[in-house]
Parts: sequence; structure tokens; C-alpha cells
Amino acid sequence: PSRSFHGNNRLLTSQIVSYYEPINQCKKELPEYFNFASDVLDEWARLEKDGRKPANPAFWWVNEEGEEVKWSFEELGSLSRKAANVLSGACGLQPGDRVIAVLPRVPEWWLLNVACMRAGIVLIPGTSQLTAKDISYRLQASKAKCIITSDTLAPAVESVLPGSQFLTSKLLVGQGSRDGWLNFKELL
Repeated sequence: PSRSFHGNNRLLTSQIVSYYEPINQCKKELPEYFNFASDVLDEWARLEKDGRKPANPAFWWVNEEGEEVKWSFEELGSLSRKAANVLSGACGLQPGDRVIAVLPRVPEWWLLNVACMRAGIVLIPGTSQLTAKDISYRLQASKAKCIITSDTLAPAVESVLPGSQFLTSKLLVGQGSRDGWLNFKELL
């Protein structure tokens, strides 16, 4: 049995459990390397494209003003590959490098999460409520090589940057620009 959500069938707990039961009994091989972005999201995009999975948004964001961003699995896959290229190209990050994201919950927050998974980069999320002292501590403790923030939060982040010895790149999400910062939307 399945229930309807926006007119499409969804897996119920029993169906999900039946999928994982062979794994739990060691009857199904687990991949040596697993990447959620390429192994799950890209597969769902392929299934949708082939017509074997009903089309559903992979991402649907609505803000207080009613603005909406809706991405299909194919769009999320494409955008996350571009974002991963920004991180590994313009920001010079390698798999295993750490990135701190101090962002409000804007669409780019989720996009960067998927991009980091795709590129093997460790994302350290931070809320927009972090103080300069909190950001400084996280930068030093994590040895992050990149920090990502919004144009409105950048002044608080900049106040602690002189003491961050591991930081090699700064990425700005938003409409504005700042000296010494890379602009995510332009690079994307």
C-alpha cells in the first residue's frame, strides 16, 4: 500500500524496510564508495528522464514573501555539479577539505550541501546567528580552507578573518560584492 502525496505514490515504511532487509542480512552488496549526490540524486534524475519515476520536485523552497524556487532532480544535479566545480575550481578545494557555510536557509544552502557531497568536501554548517567569536572558533578548530556566507553576514565574518591561518578562499552568496570575495552566483 502507498499513500498519495501531490497525486504521486510514495514509498511507505514497509516498502523502505523491504528494500533494506537484504542489506541488513548481508545478502546485498554494499558499494565500497557511496555518494548520495551521484548514487541517489543522479539515479532519480535518470529514472524521471526515462519515465520510470513520476516527476516530483527534488527541491522546493518558499520564503516569507511567497517567492519560490523549484528544481527537478535533473536541475538539482546539474546545478550541484556546477557548484562543485566552483568549489574545486575557483576555490581550489580538494576532497576532504573543510568548508564553513554561515548562511540563512536560502536555496544556495541546500545546493552547496549537495555540491560538497558530490565533491567529497566536508561542509560545516553554521547558522546566521553565530557571533564573530563562534565563527572564529569554528574556523580555527576545523582548519577550514573556505568560508561561505551571504552579503549581509559578511561584515561579521570579515571581522575574524585576520586570525584564520588556514583560510584560502571566501565565497559570497547574494547580489552584492565585496573586495577579496568570490561571487558564487557569477561563478555558477
